[in-house]
This record gives sequence, structure tokens and C-alpha cells, in this order.
Amino acid sequence: MSSCDCDSIKEPLMPLEKALSKMLGSITPSTESEMVTLADALGRILAVDVASTLAVPPFNNSAMDGYALNAVDLAVSDTLTMVGKSFAGTPYQGQVKTGQCIRIMTGAQVPDDVDMVIMQEQTCAEDDQIRFNSSAKPGSNIRTLGEEISVGQVVLHQGTKISARHISLLATLGCANVKVIKKISVAIFSTGDELKPLGSVLQLGEIYDSNRFGLIAQLQRLNVDIIDLGVIVDDPVSIREAFERADRAADVVITSGGVSVGEADFTREIMEQFGEINFWKLAIKPGKPIAYGKFPNSIFFGLPGNPVSALVTFYQVAKPALQKLSGATEIKPLRMSATLSHAIKKSPGRLDFQRGFVSTDQQGKLIVSSTGHQGSGMMSSLCLANCFIVLEQERGAVAANETVIVELFDELFQ
Repeated sequence: MSSCDCDSIKEPLMPLEKALSKMLGSITPSTESEMVTLADALGRILAVDVASTLAVPPFNNSAMDGYALNAVDLAVSDTLTMVGKSFAGTPYQGQVKTGQCIRIMTGAQVPDDVDMVIMQEQTCAEDDQIRFNSSAKPGSNIRTLGEEISVGQVVLHQGTKISARHISLLATLGCANVKVIKKISVAIFSTGDELKPLGSVLQLGEIYDSNRFGLIAQLQRLNVDIIDLGVIVDDPVSIREAFERADRAADVVITSGGVSVGEADFTREIMEQFGEINFWKLAIKPGKPIAYGKFPNSIFFGLPGNPVSALVTFYQVAKPALQKLSGATEIKPLRMSATLSHAIKKSPGRLDFQRGFVSTDQQGKLIVSSTGHQGSGMMSSLCLANCFIVLEQERGAVAANETVIVELFDELFQ
């Protein structure tokens, strides 16, 4: 076949947004749940809404160290008699009568018969006589019952990925256990005769199997069960057996390498035989050759073999799929406008995720610069970056001081 014939049957490149819509529309979130202790809940996905069984605060309490009193008494005299103390966990049990006050600590319960707290820095004490150097309005420095959370209020919604902040909130509410979605399982392997184990001595033409380690690191941040199948040689029988084994064991199958058009790239051909490919080539850079589809029991991703392409396509394409399958609420990437510090090259035709470093200048304006050569095998440019410079599909070269969109890295790349 001539080169002209090949060009005439080239498959069109699918825009990323169309691919994501098609992919996410084909995925049904997992609903199988389990109870875990709060100590084991970090990174898990809530299976149900969490409603509070108590009010927060559970009683009126002091926002600071000081004295609790009634505002009307200060209108009569600036000096009151201290009749007791209220500590956190040990509230004052007596009455506070006219002309009296009590010493109170931060978080301690405020008696029902006082209506304000004045900080200790605005007082002068001599034995039990407390002189107040300032006045305040009723309610000052008192955190009232239920002002933050009321009984029955939903505080966390189904699909929330539980963070350290959420752990603290759940502990505040007394939640010893939480109901979460069961972890999905992901089987992963690399393909390529040139890939060798870390620490081995490389021969001519060989490279280390690096992609799998970077992808597994991202999977660990997604809190999934990982089935590592290692490296599979470039042999159709071996690759098919690996796919069959992975499909039986996992909800998701991820491979790296073998989805291009080289003579030894068998992965795509076997994917088509064993399952259904929904898309293969995307109009993105890096990472044009990426396959997504379904096997009998799982969904699969065939990621490119170049290191940057593998990590970026996982980040931009596979991650949203795994999050939806895990039952997590979709969170759009954080994108914002920044000024480009220098000119960068780009040809129209593909959405380009160039690696960049964004910071602020002395006026607080966002400035972004490229981290250097953008080749799909240059991991150093990704390691120097803290964001993607997202250049639109039909955009060409960008001049210095033009406005561009940047996408800050999330926890998978941090």
C-alpha cells in the first residue's frame, strides 16, 4: 500500500472532551459498600450521606479565656465579684447572680444565666474583684448551641472522598465507623521486550520498566486495590493470556505500551479480538495513541509507551474513569488564567498539555513558564512542573505575555 493510500484512510483524532463524555457515559459507578473504622477511612469514598446525630457545638461555650457575666450588670458597675470558675469538661454548677461573674476558659460551658464573655486581657483582677475595662454586647464571645451544625443536618455527601479534614469532622460527630464504597481493583502490566527490571544491567537497546511504577504511584493515591502483573513480552499469546487473567481478576485493566502502529505492537489487535475498543486515537499531546474499551468483565486502558505520555494520559483520561467507577463525585480540574513568560511552540490540531511552572510576580499576578523540552520521553520536564499549560486544540504558537490556561497538579502528581 502506498503512503498516499495510508493517508487516505487515517483514523480521525477524537477531541478529548468528546472522548471523556463517551467514556464516562459508558461507566456505571460501583455501589457495593462496606463499613470501616474511622481510622481506616482516609481516601475512601462515602457510600451514603452522613447526617449529624448531635448539635455542634453541643452546648453554649466560650470562644476565649475570660469572664462570663451579664451585660446589664456592667451598666451599673465596672467591677463584679467572681464567684466560681468554668473549665472545659468541668462546668460551673452554681448560679451567677446580679453583680457577679465567673472565670471561664476557652471551650468551657457558659451557664444559662449569663449572656456574654469578656476576654481576660480587657480586665483587671484583685482577689475576687474583677474590673472590666471595656463593655460588650450580649452574646459576645459565646459559641451557641448548634450554630455550626444542627441535629439531622447532612454534613458530608455520598461520593465524597474522605480527607484528613473529613476525618476530623466525623470524629467531632462521634462517628467510630463509616460506610464506604468497596475499593475497585485495577490490574496493570507493561508490554515490551526492551523493558528490564530495575537494578539490572542494561544491554544495547534495553530500558528500565519505569512506566508501571509511575502509574502504580498514581493508583495508590486513588486508593484502589492494585494487581501488578509485571512486564509481558511482545508476544500475542502472552499478551492475550495476560488480558484474560487481568479481566478475570480486576474491574479495570491498564497496560502501557503496544498501542501504536509498530510491527511488534500487538496490544491493540488483541484488545479488539478480546473486547470492544471505544476509542483509540485522541487529539491530545502528549499521548495520541490511547485505547479505551471494555472486556467481558472489566474496562481497559491501553496507554502509550512513552513515559510522559503514559502518565499524562492516565492523569487526563484514566483518572476520571476510575473516580467515577469508584463512586466518587466528579471534581473538575482546577484551571485558571496566567500570563506566559516566554514564547512557546505549538501546531494546531491537538489539545496540548505542556508542562509548566506557575508562580506569582510581585504584584500577585500569575505567571507561567515552560519547564523545558516537551518531548514525550522527557520525564525531567514533568518533575520540574507544578501545572499543565493547556493550549487549545486549534491554537498555534503562543507569544510571550499572552494569556494561557493553566491546570494545577492535584495530589496524583504532588
